[in-house]
Amino acid sequence: MGMQIEIDPTVDFVCKMLLGDPAHSRLTIHFLNAVLRPDSPIVSVEHLNPIVPQEFDLDKLSILDILAQDALGRRFNIEVQRTKPGWLPERLTYYAATQLVEQIGEGDSYNRLRPSIGICILKAILFPKQPEYQHEFRLRTTGGLELTKCLEIHILELPKYPNGDDNRRIIDPLDQWMDFFQNALGSSPSELQERLSSPIFEEAIGVLEMISRTPEQRRYYNARLKWQLDENTRREDEEAARAASMVEGIAEGIAEGIAQGIAEGEARGEIKLIRALEELLQMPISLDEAFRGKTLEELQLQASSLQEKIRNRSSSSP
Repeated sequence: MGMQIEIDPTVDFVCKMLLGDPAHSRLTIHFLNAVLRPDSPIVSVEHLNPIVPQEFDLDKLSILDILAQDALGRRFNIEVQRTKPGWLPERLTYYAATQLVEQIGEGDSYNRLRPSIGICILKAILFPKQPEYQHEFRLRTTGGLELTKCLEIHILELPKYPNGDDNRRIIDPLDQWMDFFQNALGSSPSELQERLSSPIFEEAIGVLEMISRTPEQRRYYNARLKWQLDENTRREDEEAARAASMVEGIAEGIAEGIAQGIAEGEARGEIKLIRALEELLQMPISLDEAFRGKTLEELQLQASSLQEKIRNRSSSSP
């Protein structure tokens, strides 16, 4: 089987090296065409925040989203997420909308706007009830009428991609990328190239091998991987703490509700007693408004007063 690939392409630094390096723009173009399947294929891209492997600094390189623009002016924001962070749909919408707004300044015409497209490669499941691994979101009516092509978001859920026979050849371009991101780690370069029929993946595999054998890049890869693991642990701890707090709050709420329910039940009982006593005394029966705002203690005093009147009447009778 040969040596296995030791670099995980879903680590943000690796994804940036694959899709955010002008030296490998062919990978970016192939990936965008695979995801978007445009009527007119993308033939060139400009990287708006390119990674420069010879110049990156471990302490300075922190923004690892991939920003690109094609010849038609369409803007692309590509990111990879190894877990499901909170408010992910809102965050993706914000980033795509920001790329849209940044295209024009004061006094510019809206016809200058070009589509802003966000793509998230997600190593988690966001929509468990939907079997598809690709989700495309655009501004449409519920009946499918499109308002504009200006805003578009794609989410690719890697765990939903079916793992099949290692010997099969994958033809569909998007399936090829899904298999690459999901299964490159632990595969041998030869079996991966055999499975992914497009020759473009020879270049992608070469990027993984370059990271593995370049000490500085391997150091940065390990640092990013550790940071992501630490971040995931921190997030899990926060979620566990929130869950514990929620359980505690629910328990307190139940106890408070039970106590409140008992008090309300006692109050209703006192009101019922008061009305029965008033009927015995041939007094006007109090309406609900007469009891509004009264405490249980006040209702109990009122009932006691009426009972005292009945006892006095009974003792004075011949």
